[in-house]
Amino acid sequence: MKKTFILLSICLGSLSLSAQKINEKYQYHIKKATSSIKIDGKLDDEEWQRCETAQDFWMMTPADTSKANCRTEAKFTYDDNFLYFSAINYQAKEAPYIVESLKRDFNFGLNDNLWLILEPFNDLTNGWVFGTNAAGAQFDGQIGDGTNLNANWDNRWSSQTSFDGKKWILEMAIPFSSLRYKAGETNWGMNLSRLDLGSNEKSTWAPVPRQFFSITLAYTGTLVWDNPPPTPKTNISIIPYLLTGVNKNFEKNEDAVIRKDIGGDAKIAITPSLNLDLTINPDFSQVDVDQQVTNLNRFELFFPERRQFFLENSDIFNSFGSEETRPFFSRRIGLGTPIQYGARLSGKLDNNWRVGLLNIQTSANKDTAVGLPTYNYSVLALQRKVFSRSNISMMIVNKESVGFGVDNARKGFTEYSRNAVIQYNLASKSNKWSGKIALMKSFSPDQNTDDFTQHINLSYTTRVWTIGGVFTRVGENYRSEVGFVPRRGYHYFSPSISYTFYPKKSDSRIVSHGPKLVGFMYKNNRENVPLNVVLSSDNASTEAVIYNFTFRNRALFEIWGGYDNTVLFSPFNPINPYKNDYYVKNRSEHSWTSWGTSFTSTPRSLLTYGFNSRYGAYYGDGTRLRLNAQLGYRFQPFVSISLSGEYNKIKDVNLFDKQTNKPVLAGTDFWLIQSKFDITFTNKLFWTTYFQYNEQVSNVNLNSRIQWRYKPASDIFLVYSDNYLPSDLGIKNRSIVVKWNYWWNI
Repeated sequence: MKKTFILLSICLGSLSLSAQKINEKYQYHIKKATSSIKIDGKLDDEEWQRCETAQDFWMMTPADTSKANCRTEAKFTYDDNFLYFSAINYQAKEAPYIVESLKRDFNFGLNDNLWLILEPFNDLTNGWVFGTNAAGAQFDGQIGDGTNLNANWDNRWSSQTSFDGKKWILEMAIPFSSLRYKAGETNWGMNLSRLDLGSNEKSTWAPVPRQFFSITLAYTGTLVWDNPPPTPKTNISIIPYLLTGVNKNFEKNEDAVIRKDIGGDAKIAITPSLNLDLTINPDFSQVDVDQQVTNLNRFELFFPERRQFFLENSDIFNSFGSEETRPFFSRRIGLGTPIQYGARLSGKLDNNWRVGLLNIQTSANKDTAVGLPTYNYSVLALQRKVFSRSNISMMIVNKESVGFGVDNARKGFTEYSRNAVIQYNLASKSNKWSGKIALMKSFSPDQNTDDFTQHINLSYTTRVWTIGGVFTRVGENYRSEVGFVPRRGYHYFSPSISYTFYPKKSDSRIVSHGPKLVGFMYKNNRENVPLNVVLSSDNASTEAVIYNFTFRNRALFEIWGGYDNTVLFSPFNPINPYKNDYYVKNRSEHSWTSWGTSFTSTPRSLLTYGFNSRYGAYYGDGTRLRLNAQLGYRFQPFVSISLSGEYNKIKDVNLFDKQTNKPVLAGTDFWLIQSKFDITFTNKLFWTTYFQYNEQVSNVNLNSRIQWRYKPASDIFLVYSDNYLPSDLGIKNRSIVVKWNYWWNI
């Protein structure tokens, strides 16, 4: 395996030898302002008339071979404190703009919008996005690994828009203190990405091939400064919070608990490109409620991190491994044990080196039923750039108990859990080749053999072809208590290939369509498993053929068919894993075929809808039907309403009754119903209400949150949450929380 790792690293690295920037000729020359600028969305300041204009955008979709039809004119300038940006976005015809709402961090594909993409390090790998939709809702995010966007990242900046029926105008000011960049650098990577739903046109200033995301940093142009941008003299932000609230658990008949919390974060720029985050008694009550999903497998589902403390430069920590072999997953920290304090250093050391350091201390959970001990979490990640856009990285993760005792061991807790990872990340100059090779090892008190994990993936993407393959092997004793590894003791292989057709007729309703073949295979590492041995993985394989259509109005349709084969290595309830009344026996084999469809309507209409379906055989010679539908309507830009429902019906499954151990023909059906009600009074005042009914886990959830962003990155939250029993709507638990936080730049 080591020889394979070295050989593949050398072969893949040879694909990235050129450092020439693809869109080097696309340059914008920015000059320092000589007069003041007011951010009001009017562009009547004299300074804008002296600026160079970026125009003649390239169409990206529905075709990428011509100039854009919708005209865009963009300008830049700066002073000692701010980078200023403006754009005039002309529409193809006089008509109302199309947006979801005024809520922050909107969906790019559902709004008329313009994004500014900045890459201050000029490394084609790391950058930021700032933008608004036509109604003025803000969006910001951080880009890692050249194309991966983290939309949960937020920072301080201001913007205003205006609209006259024919065009909308954007004006923004980004504080230099909100950016990370190398002092003295006069060339920044930059691109602009615009979507106009009225004409179904996506365009960019520097051209990007249609098969990639418009934020792909390999295709940025250059923002050329007349002088190096100013280095902030002091860049320290203090973000205190105050919180009070009431929680009551009605199921356990406990007394109400009144919360009175105080804490906060600090952000300190050690250098313009290296940031230190500090936290004391952090609180994450402003995080959106997780969307519930149906789960019909034996393995844990993944929910992404949303907590602000963990977000800046999160790719340094989170890019290791694969979706099912993550050696570090920050949501494990603070799960069941409150965080006392923590520190996090992340960013660039120079043009070639990036670093991530994290240390967090939690307190013990005093609940006698849980009894989690005190833990300290430490992470070190280093990344070294090689060739034009690739890198070699390593990480060490340590979870260490403080004052670990006999009682903790008796309850099954571990004294420590450690992981070491080395990884090569491939990104070719044109982004056609991408992939990674990772080797991971775990360390724990009951250390045993077979505690390694290896992962390899490689993808080749052109205008018409996408070819890829993934191989993963997870050792039976590989453990990652601070990671996300839902199954162990298996190896996995997944090849895929797709082809895209582009109709030649310019008036065709279909802009692209094509097939995709994909396969998945999970196989236990053990060839011969005794019947009395239970493993955490199965032998499973899936082969599927998919055909998809993309319409000119941006509607999507997909139809697929597949074949599954699974050998279970432990008892399993396939009709509801949350209940243990029925089960399929160990070492049983199951095969079936199924098919399904998916449709999403055009985002141009005020009324949007979609559906998903799946029908076919199932475990134990049974059948499964899944129907899912979504419906939405918006009174733009202030109100957005959505409703979705999923129905599963499973019948005639041959199982065993756990109480009697006798065969039984079983089945079930259940609903998952979700609604979301968004009112955005302004782009600073939001009210969001979720209602979720999950029959599978017997829960009804109501979550309502009012957020007032009274200053940039400073908020007041009022959050109300209820959980009920579906049978009689008896209350399980209820909470109401009020929180204030303020972003103070020193």
